[in-house]
Parts: sequence; C-alpha cells; structure tokens
Amino acid sequence: MLAWPRWTTRINQHFPLRYLAWVTCGLLALFFALTWTAGLTGGVLVLIFLGLSLLGLRDIRQERHAILRNYPVIGHLRFLLEFIRPEIRQYFVEGDTDAAPFSRAQRSIVYQRAKGEPDQRPFGTQLDTGARGYEWINHSLAPTHLTSHDFRITIGAGRAQPYSASVFNISAMSFGALSANAILALNKGAKAGGFAHDTGEGSISVHHRVHGGDLIWEIGSGYFGCRNDDGSFSPEKFEANARDPQVKMIELKLSQGAKPGHGGVLPGPKVTEEIAAARGVPVGQDCISPARHSAFSTPIEMMQFIEQLRTLSGGKPTGFKLCIGHPWEWFALCKAMMETGITPDFIVVDGAEGGTGAAPLEFTNYVGAPLQEGLLLVHNTLIGLNLRDKIKIGCAGKVTTAFDIVRLMALGADWCNSARGFMFALGCIQAQACHTGHCPTGVTTQDPVRQQALVVPDKAERVFNFHQNTLHALQELVQAAGLQHPREITTRHIVRRTPGDRVTLLANCLPTVQPGELLAAERGERPWPQPVYELYWPMARTDSFSPREPMPA
Repeated sequence: MLAWPRWTTRINQHFPLRYLAWVTCGLLALFFALTWTAGLTGGVLVLIFLGLSLLGLRDIRQERHAILRNYPVIGHLRFLLEFIRPEIRQYFVEGDTDAAPFSRAQRSIVYQRAKGEPDQRPFGTQLDTGARGYEWINHSLAPTHLTSHDFRITIGAGRAQPYSASVFNISAMSFGALSANAILALNKGAKAGGFAHDTGEGSISVHHRVHGGDLIWEIGSGYFGCRNDDGSFSPEKFEANARDPQVKMIELKLSQGAKPGHGGVLPGPKVTEEIAAARGVPVGQDCISPARHSAFSTPIEMMQFIEQLRTLSGGKPTGFKLCIGHPWEWFALCKAMMETGITPDFIVVDGAEGGTGAAPLEFTNYVGAPLQEGLLLVHNTLIGLNLRDKIKIGCAGKVTTAFDIVRLMALGADWCNSARGFMFALGCIQAQACHTGHCPTGVTTQDPVRQQALVVPDKAERVFNFHQNTLHALQELVQAAGLQHPREITTRHIVRRTPGDRVTLLANCLPTVQPGELLAAERGERPWPQPVYELYWPMARTDSFSPREPMPA
C-alpha cells in the first residue's frame, strides 16, 4: 500500500487533505477575482472556480453520496471515470478476443461484413488452438462446389401456408426496445435479402409494414396487437393481424433467454402513440407483460391454443419460443403433443446468453439453460419421441459468424436467429446504454433526435450485407466440409479439445438419443438414455406445469 510522507500525516490531523481540491478552487476563485478587478484577466476563470467552490459546498451538505461529502469537488472524478469506464475498457484495455459480452473480434467481423469491407485476417489466428474447449470443423480433401449461398428450409410443410425460411434471420426485438429507424432499417434489409424479421412481443408497428419484409409475429404474455382491454387474448384482433400476407409465421413466446420467468413493465411516459397503437394499449399508461400466459394454464391447453392460433392465421406455421428451465415442464409439453396429436410447426430455443434492453442482474447471469444445453435437450427429446421430422428447431444466442451457425446446426438447429449481431450491423457499439434511452447510435432509443443519427437506407444496406456475407462464409465452410447444405452438418463434423490435451468429436462428448428411444424407455423395453429423462420424465404431467411429485433431494 502507498505510504504517505509523515509530514502529510501531521497536516492531515489538523486539516483534512481530501478537502485540498475544494480549498484550492476557493483560493483560485479569490485570486482570479482580484486579478479581474485589477483588469489583468477576464471574468471567465472567476466564474469557473467560483462554481467549483460552490459545488464543493453543495457536496459536503448533500446526504446522498458519502464519497462527495468526504471528497468535495474531486470526488466527482470517480463518477466521471465510472461513467466512461466501458468505453475506456472497450477501446484501450480489452484484447481482441475478450468477450464482454462480445469481443472486439466478434464485433469487428460484423462491422466489416455489414460495410462490405474485406474480412480476411493476416498472420494467422489469434485464438489459442491448444486451449481446453477450442473447437474446429473437419474439412474434406474433396470439397464441393455450391452455386448459391441462399440456404433455406421449409417450415410448416403440409400446412396451408408453409414458409421457406433462410437459415439465418433477425431475432426478436420489439419496437419500443428498438427505435423506429432501427426497425425500418432491419425490415428493409430483410426484404432485400429475403430473410425473416421477428417482431418481438411488442407486436407489429407501422414501421414493420413500410418495406414489406417477411415477419415472424411473436405473441407474448401481454398479447400485444391481439388483446382485449383487460389484457386477455382477443381471437378477432389476432386473426385480423395474422392473416396479413406480410406475416409468415406465428411464434408464441413462453420465455426468453435474457430473463426467463420474468415479466416486464414499459413505464407510462415511454408509451407513445406509436407504441400504444402497435400494442393495443392506452397512451401514457404502464404497459405490463405478465410473467406467465393467461390464455392457457396447462400443457394440453397450450397445445390447443397453438392449434387455435394456426387455424385463425389461415394455416401459417405456428410454434413457440422458450428458454429451457425445469426439464419436467418441457417434457410435459412433449407429453401434451403426444396426447393431443397437436404439434407445433417449430420451436425456437433461446439460450441464457441472450441479451435484452434491460434485465435484473441475477436473471442475466444465473437463470435459464445456456443454448447448447437447451438445444440438445429439445433436439434429443424430439428424436426420442419420433417427433423431430414434424418439428423444425430454431435457436438464438450470441450468433455472429458462420461458424456459430455451423456449430448450432450440428447440435440440432435447423436455422439460427441473431439479435445483437444485426444490432452491430446497424452501428451498435456495445455501449450498453440500451435501457437509458441515451443510445449513442440511435438503435435503442425513442429520442427522435438521437435516432436521426441512424440513416435508414445506409443501415438497411448494411443489414443486407451482413446477412449475405455471413451466408457466403457459411457456403465456404459447407464446401470445405464436402457437403451440399448446412443441414448435413452433425456433431461428427465438429472437434473439441478436451482436458488432458485430448481431442474428440462432439458426437462422442455430448449426449445423444436414438429415434424412438424415449418411447421404448417409457414402455419399459429399454433403459432411459440419460439421467435427466429417468429423473424428470415421470414427473411431467399434461394437466399441469407442476411436477407430479416433489423433486427428489
């Protein structure tokens, strides 16, 4: 610890040296006042130091900040440094591969691809290829040649209005969380690139409709855009919006990775006329998203609700989004599918690493299953029940590069969504001020002046470029692996370095389930494939989300 000279200690006993900055400001104010009256200097310096002196007087009298009472004037430096700390760290301290939550390298690749700039890297990888957990994709000595990078999958095959979706789409972000210009740019880019734009639970705003890009309409617990005055679900209002040709799929939101199990409130002052019109709520009143749905209370009722939404929409692909929590609740949904014969057309798995404009710290850090574990559980369960061919799986959680897509598709996803990746394409600099309304790039603010900084035509082109260039990189990876489509990628193509300086295929270190294996285990014809099924499958029930019996100790 730094030792101060003894003479300063003796002075401090009689006069606290922490007041020195304040006293110095007072003395300088007096000095410049005398020189001003003598005509030697101007009055500006007098005003500056007099103001600082009065600020110090205010500091020692206020009762909110102890540090300012003890360190008048100079104590404000602490708050200034704390305010600019994220920028200092981002630009001067962190390394290219330090993720917090996205590394400089991750952000840079998005910026370069969005701007159409070269994204090659000289002099080799910056990653530690010998580190535990390092992963790579095996390549082929006979690479394929593909004529297009427009990889697509069909969702809702056999329905009245199936949707041919890109394997890379814009994840759920509501108008209100994002600015009007951000929504306009995202949707215009989606229209140009032929990929989907998820509305988020804030429903369909006028800004979503301007450019006509494909929409995935997300229905949350607030039933925004399809609610009665009391907040309950309105079939009539839902049908009117769902049958819009621009809406391609219906997504029932059960939970989101950033804050699963947590509702939300948009304060009344933030509920503008545009937001109120999109959500179907009164202007200026608190807009509440409950933590759970009111349209159903059991797994069977939820399947019936999904069927109702699909019918009202005219047969459009209908599914749900969730972050995996209690395994028995997910198993209860699967049991309800089998009992009712009603299956969703798709399931989107949201990882706990997902982001949002604002969430309690505990929810951001400690609630919900990460994407790998959630995706594997959903994928394996559907395989074990022979339902996987009927249900497509999407996923979201820190997807920014083609390798992210490759890896997640190897784990079982049919397509990937990205939210913050497309925010970076819009110009987001990860200032992490989304919840303040003071976003420096106009992406996450309703301030009309701030969002003017986001020029829609330019940023729409960047959204389009990011999507196209990422898929082009995906095409090159698929070709290098000797494949025809990213859906052919499996855990047998990805290699991981494990402890002990060993390497193994993901297929050998992650749990798998064989087709029909869970059905056979339920009949007692073979053992349960994994402990999670043995423990939680018997607890799942179709008449309640509660477990059949208390969870074992």
